[in-house]
Amino acid sequence: MKDYIEERAVKIASYIIETRATVRQAAKKFGISKSTVHKDCSERLAEINPGLAAEVRQILDVNKAERHIRGGLATREKYLHRAL
Repeated sequence: MKDYIEERAVKIASYIIETRATVRQAAKKFGISKSTVHKDCSERLAEINPGLAAEVRQILDVNKAERHIRGGLATREKYLHRAL
């Protein structure tokens, strides 16, 4: 694995842990795709730093469990603003 990929994976993981960011937020921050963020955090990071990978996995699991709620709130906001 190239050095810059390893560095990117660690930076992304640190960002997600510090800010409790979603995959989308991390992708936007680093200017890469969601798929790349997910692959960096779930596959590549496990080889580089298993402890960090476990921390990130916990946050990503929480985000995944809450995403249906966030989606519902976003839809609610969309239609509340339309009604005005």
